[in-house]
Amino acid sequence: MTDLTRTDFRFFHRLRVRWAEVDLQKIVFNAHYLMYFDTAIADYWRALALPYDITMHALGGDLFVKKATVEYHASARLDDQLDVAIRCARIGTSSMLYQGAIFRGEEHLISCDLVYVFADPATQKSKPVPASFRDILLAYEERDSMVSMEVGNWQHLGAEAGKLRSEVFVEEQHIPAELEWDVADQTALHALARNRMGLAVATGRLLQHEPGVGRIGRMAVRRVLRGSNLGREVLQALMRAATERGDREVLLHAQRTARGFYDRLGFAQRGEPFEEAGIVHIEMVHPL
Repeated sequence: MTDLTRTDFRFFHRLRVRWAEVDLQKIVFNAHYLMYFDTAIADYWRALALPYDITMHALGGDLFVKKATVEYHASARLDDQLDVAIRCARIGTSSMLYQGAIFRGEEHLISCDLVYVFADPATQKSKPVPASFRDILLAYEERDSMVSMEVGNWQHLGAEAGKLRSEVFVEEQHIPAELEWDVADQTALHALARNRMGLAVATGRLLQHEPGVGRIGRMAVRRVLRGSNLGREVLQALMRAATERGDREVLLHAQRTARGFYDRLGFAQRGEPFEEAGIVHIEMVHPL
């Protein structure tokens, strides 16, 4: 295996070693390292902004692990904070080599090679890696953006934004459809993030709450892609739009469970929690 350093990787998944993963000497059982890499691969897909099931269905195939090789340099211990790095190192005709490394700080503990084969899901016979998928992987490793952001009106973006909002708010969160849809969509500015396969993955809207004050709402991210900064990118796009039209402040009604997300982006709570559509919300504001 190639000797790897942190600078060889764009993607890192962070974890902390738990009691269930160590032996009596508080050293991680060897088999758990493969679990760490498998978990990191799932987050790698989120970084690509590709919902796995939807993507594989669109590509007409699936990925199967053909070979996994692990090399041990040093042991991780209970309560260590580890960074699990993953990169797509090579793409062949039907196979892909992913290289992984586990670091404790700058110390390289574990190396791993994972060979995946792109194959027909019914027969598990290999087939060529689609060019579109190959291009996405190569672009990510070249540190290109995985999404495009568009801000526009409902007539232009409403079909895609509406479908995504329906999936998140009506189907997932069980908000009554009559509370989700309103006439404000027709006058709002909407932001829509699409991944490199053209799939809408995140959306939000900006209203004019009062002169000089914008109101951001209907923030929705596909469930399997949450935690991958898509919400932040949509929010920042809407804040830029508010700044460009001269607003001095934006406000939003955040679900209480999402308060930490908005706190980290500089929003501050104003007033007491309240219930909206059966869910506890907090008004939060940000100066522009």
